Amino acid sequence: MAFGALSTALLFFGTASLASAALTKHVTCPDGKNTASNAACCVLFPILEDIQENLFDGGECGEEVHESLRLTFHDAIGFSPTKGGGGADGSIITFDKIETAFHANGGIDEIVEKQKSFVEKYNISAGDFIQFAGAVGVSNCPGAPQLDFLLGRPPAKAASPDFLVPEPFDSVTTILARFRDAGFSPEEVVALLASHSVAASDHVDSSIPGTPFDSTPGIFDTQVFIEVQLRGTLFPGNGSNPGEVESPLLGELRLQSDHDLARDSRTACTWQSFANNQSKMQREFKAAMLKLSLVGQKKAHMIDCSEVIPKPQSLKTRAHLPAGKKMTDIEQACAKAPFPSLTAESGPATAVPPVPPS
Repeated sequence: MAFGALSTALLFFGTASLASAALTKHVTCPDGKNTASNAACCVLFPILEDIQENLFDGGECGEEVHESLRLTFHDAIGFSPTKGGGGADGSIITFDKIETAFHANGGIDEIVEKQKSFVEKYNISAGDFIQFAGAVGVSNCPGAPQLDFLLGRPPAKAASPDFLVPEPFDSVTTILARFRDAGFSPEEVVALLASHSVAASDHVDSSIPGTPFDSTPGIFDTQVFIEVQLRGTLFPGNGSNPGEVESPLLGELRLQSDHDLARDSRTACTWQSFANNQSKMQREFKAAMLKLSLVGQKKAHMIDCSEVIPKPQSLKTRAHLPAGKKMTDIEQACAKAPFPSLTAESGPATAVPPVPPS
């Protein structure tokens, strides 16, 4: 290259680098201790500190986290091109007297009441707060991905119609049709169910509140995709309830919908693909959650404030069979590939304690 051409190239590179630096320059927020690439994101830092301390019990991955994560879904899935609903717009808080009365939203009134007080305290829309709290809450769970968060949802205009939230006793066909109506593929449905790795039930069987869906509550790992594939042998509480089927572990609750999706030809291979692949589960859950958080919204009108979401701790455990289980206890459902070969934990048969109330 001639010297003149090289000088021009270097000048262009230097100009491009300066332009790139200018684009990524952070502003100092009014609190004097935080910075953001967009000043509009500064309003989130005091909310972050408040909810970590006063909603999530000092940054725990506990009951309020799984209830907040549940709320992100129940608010956002309230959307249909034909039936109405604003999607991830906060209507479940704004019109709580209507939406918390829906059967599928049973028990969600408690987290709605807790979150409503924060919405009233800060200058933030209910839709933004629900998705922000969900992303922050997940960050408290070791092994979770750092979720994206976009700011700028306008206030909800109306309540969501009833019967848009899938229920655990719905058939796979019904569940997939509901998600398809809202714009989600079967693969994305399964990816969203990674949330069940940190979930617990208070209302499927009300005799045993805080019953986890897998043996590692509070840790975002692939165990739920392994354990749902195990043959069920018992119920954790007073017997079969609508939406519940037998679980393989003492103290663990299995949803009928999880059981069926893990064994249906339309979803079984996707389900199995997460069983021993933490990075794939993180990646696809993160993408599906971003899509969920934008249902009914205009992304071009929003501000990316993902940098405010804390980075979760890395996972320190490995995929395994629960103690007392063997590979022969796996009910193989994917016709395209064998289930990953796993070893069982040592010791007495695994029993899962309830998630303590916060």
